[in-house]
This record gives sequence, structure tokens and C-alpha cells, in this order.
Amino acid sequence: MADRVLFIGWGTPVRGSEARGLEVFNETLGLCGRMQQDGRIEGFDVLLFQPNTSLNGCITIRASADQIAAVRVDPEFQRSMVDASLIVDDLQVIDGYTNEGVAQEMALYQEAISKVPQRA
Repeated sequence: MADRVLFIGWGTPVRGSEARGLEVFNETLGLCGRMQQDGRIEGFDVLLFQPNTSLNGCITIRASADQIAAVRVDPEFQRSMVDASLIVDDLQVIDGYTNEGVAQEMALYQEAISKVPQRA
């Protein structure tokens, strides 16, 4: 089971570039689908949000740490992120944890807390 995620979030499309934005979005979904079919990732989810001032949508890729590392250096993925950076504001590509990875990170956090004096 995947213990890592790669979060790809975006804000408002650059005005006048919406059509290209839709192309890049569809190309990225196609890439994610191929990576899943090839076993390079466990899966992915797409979220689209109601209009707001910060985050219009995101893709979360679920995989192992090694798979996420491979995705990040994949030339097709890198090209997709460069394309996206030119047609949306606030592109974010962030590594994170899921499933068992959350438990491992929380254990590290709890250990760190034990070293910090706590206020009553």
C-alpha cells in the first residue's frame, strides 16, 4: 500500500490561457493514467474545487517513496509541470504522507515533542 503522496495543486488559470490550461490538465491526467497502468504509481485522485481565491484543484498521486522520487525526475512529468507553471497561478508540487506514512511521521513528531519543554 502506498505510504506517500505527491500533491499537485493550482490556483487561477492565467487569463487568456484557459484553453491551453485544459490541454495541459488533460495531458497530465493521461500521464497519471499511464503511470498507474505501468505500475509506476499506485493510483491518483483528481479534485476540483468551487471557485475561491486560492486553490482551484489538485491531483494527488499515491505511491511509495521510491516511486514518488522517480515521478519527480521523469522528463514527461517535469515537462508537464513546466507547462502548468506557465498557465496557472500558484502551482504547488508537494511531497506528503498517507496511510502508514502518516503513522511514521507522527511518531517522529511525537519524539520531537518529547524534547521540547511543554507549557502548562
